[in-house]
Amino acid sequence: MNDIHAVVFDIGNVLVGWQPEAFFDSRIGASRRQKLFAEVDLNGMNLAVDRGAPFAESVRGLAAQHPDWHDEIMLWHDGWPQMFAPVIAENVALLRGLRAQGMPVFALSNFGRETFALACETHNFLTEFDQRYISGHLGVLKPEPEIYRILERESGVPPQNLFFIDDRPENIVAAIARGWSGHVFEHPDTLQADLQKNGINVAMQI
Repeated sequence: MNDIHAVVFDIGNVLVGWQPEAFFDSRIGASRRQKLFAEVDLNGMNLAVDRGAPFAESVRGLAAQHPDWHDEIMLWHDGWPQMFAPVIAENVALLRGLRAQGMPVFALSNFGRETFALACETHNFLTEFDQRYISGHLGVLKPEPEIYRILERESGVPPQNLFFIDDRPENIVAAIARGWSGHVFEHPDTLQADLQKNGINVAMQI
């Protein structure tokens, strides 16, 4: 059992779903979506946005490069709120329960500047973190070591006292390499069990 002083949340697929493929399947069909994603580097564009590139300009620029896919690419911008869904209510209740019990909660997420502002307008709980470390503002992405180093330095919490929840194993591996505790999120029940193993018993708050 570790002495945890702060719990760190990723956002996409931890607090709110993020499945662009499912969104595009619902709009243009699975076979056409597969062709689109094979021919157009939408994920690469999104990573650039997460590193700080302007959102709307990046989507429009990619659409201009691929006129045959223009309308489909623009769905990444126009349909973004629908791609960022649904809310994972159990983990939002966990976040609020932790804060109510006096446990600091931080966000550490690959997220664009404009899209994070849009997400906060839609989902008020994203404004409730004690501290937020958002890649688009920092210019560095998980799992690059620098983004973890920034959180350690600015929060003042030693690595061995941080517990990190993320849906991507490589991001947890990078955190554990620095001495953090980590949990690869798959289901709220297993997350609750892992927190309890680390001495954190939470009264969930809706």
